[in-house]
Amino acid sequence: MRLLVVNAGSSSLKLSVLDDADTELLSRTVPAPRGRVETDVLRATLAEAGELDAVGHRIVHGGDEFVEATIVDERVRRRLEALTDLAPLHQPKSLHALDEVTRELPDVPAVACFDTAFHSTIPAAAATYALPQEWRRRWNLRRYGFHGLSHAYIARRAADLAPGARRVVSCHLGAGASLCAIDGGRSVDTTMGFTPLEGLVMATRSGSVDPGLIVWLEEHVGMPPSELAATLEHRSGLLGLTGESDLRVILDAESAGNGEAALGVAVYLHRLRGQIAAMTAALGGLDVLVFTGGVGENAAEIRRRSAEGLSYLGVALDEGRNAASVPDAEIGAPDAAVRTFVVRAREDLQIARDVRRALG
Repeated sequence: MRLLVVNAGSSSLKLSVLDDADTELLSRTVPAPRGRVETDVLRATLAEAGELDAVGHRIVHGGDEFVEATIVDERVRRRLEALTDLAPLHQPKSLHALDEVTRELPDVPAVACFDTAFHSTIPAAAATYALPQEWRRRWNLRRYGFHGLSHAYIARRAADLAPGARRVVSCHLGAGASLCAIDGGRSVDTTMGFTPLEGLVMATRSGSVDPGLIVWLEEHVGMPPSELAATLEHRSGLLGLTGESDLRVILDAESAGNGEAALGVAVYLHRLRGQIAAMTAALGGLDVLVFTGGVGENAAEIRRRSAEGLSYLGVALDEGRNAASVPDAEIGAPDAAVRTFVVRAREDLQIARDVRRALG
């Protein structure tokens, strides 16, 4: 089976073709400014892909309804559109890619694979906000979690790398960032919530802030919701702290003595270490810690400084292994109680697996 995996980003569309052995036969990233891809460019890339048996689409939000990969038909497409309000910045881009590729490949089965689905196993205590019951029921106000395709892949890969290990904390650190507590291959907690804004400090997203602060800005400053949303999503996080969203640049500035950069890194690490500890508490202990994503895979300094604050959990890195690591690699000290790995993010492999399961 030749599978096309479609992953819609904020300004590009990544297309890859995999065979039954998960060998990548083709990988292309095409421009999609404002989430829109030009038909001629997409058509040319699909022609390059050759004969295809199925298409797997990364869809950010599946709500309560879609908790596993689902073959897309007209009813499913309508339901996905109805979920746009839950992810107004991300869902439209995914659906545009779905529509455009389906238009070009009308006879090829399309399967929606959801970033929220892996977290559907989170227990009620972790998923429920302490809000009035009528609110929660009327508007489905709960913690959904995101990056589920990446965390699901880490759950499988960790089982390969550390057979028998049950309690895993997966750290997906990139422009967007989240953690997941994985118990026996199932998600039991995560840092993102109703939206991808909750949790860690990210490149341009604030992460968790006191909701009273938001109310105060609305009531006392008169800040409109649209400006609040745009600021929390696009002008906060590392960018808001330092004026720069690229962690590599920030680390260089910190080394050069820049005070704002030093504060930004300190805030980033403080939140990261605290949330790793919270995920460990949800698991009742820790067997394996995994770093993945652009920062997780490439920023040895962030991994080192994270681990230094987690020694009480049994985390200890080998300095040489950490500095020289090429995913997938073990970077923990040989005598550490917790095994630590760097793993390449492979959402495409998880999507391919989900597509095969959906199609039987």
